[in-house]
Amino acid sequence: MASDAQRLPARDDGLRQFRRWARKGAWQRVHDALRDRVRARAGRDPLPTAAVIDAQTVRGADTVPPAGAGYDAGKKTRGRKRHIAVDTLGPLPAVVVTRADIQDRDGAHRLLTALRARFSAVACVWADGGYTGRLAAWAQQVLALTVEIVTRTDKTTGFVLLPRRRVVERTLGWIVKHRRCARDYETLPEHHEAMIHIAMIMTMPQRLTRNPHQ
Repeated sequence: MASDAQRLPARDDGLRQFRRWARKGAWQRVHDALRDRVRARAGRDPLPTAAVIDAQTVRGADTVPPAGAGYDAGKKTRGRKRHIAVDTLGPLPAVVVTRADIQDRDGAHRLLTALRARFSAVACVWADGGYTGRLAAWAQQVLALTVEIVTRTDKTTGFVLLPRRRVVERTLGWIVKHRRCARDYETLPEHHEAMIHIAMIMTMPQRLTRNPHQ
């Protein structure tokens, strides 16, 4: 019998196939099919009507071109930033990868534009205090999206995970558990977006096979 290594395609063949599928949007389509099943299993409509957004800086490996990486002064990290929108169950309606020096608010313009292009039913988006400013007015005027900023109250002390925030934080935790997403190794940001979709493709079947009564 052939060994596992012999059954695998050659490295260059596998890389070409990955890039081809990323270019054609195949990884996103597989993710979306699983997301629809997760929502159906929870008794939700396949089309989300609300989302939560956040951004996460990830350190770039030497394989990331210098022109494609930036320095996030707040995180003291050079690499890229992944901007994600999640539905209320955790899967991804939209994801955009930029240089790490792009502000969360600026990256949100691209993210919300992608979200609106794919899901016309989304009416409300929750975000944290890092998205305060003109984003909400722009989203309402240009995209007909209501951006609601979830902030801490004056009475809040210590670390508290804000309402709606736990969903997006949990998704970011799922993503970073996957080795290819713990750092950014990809030459193109589109390839890192594909890796994020693959991380979620590997995560969602666990939710589909879980006993709903547990």
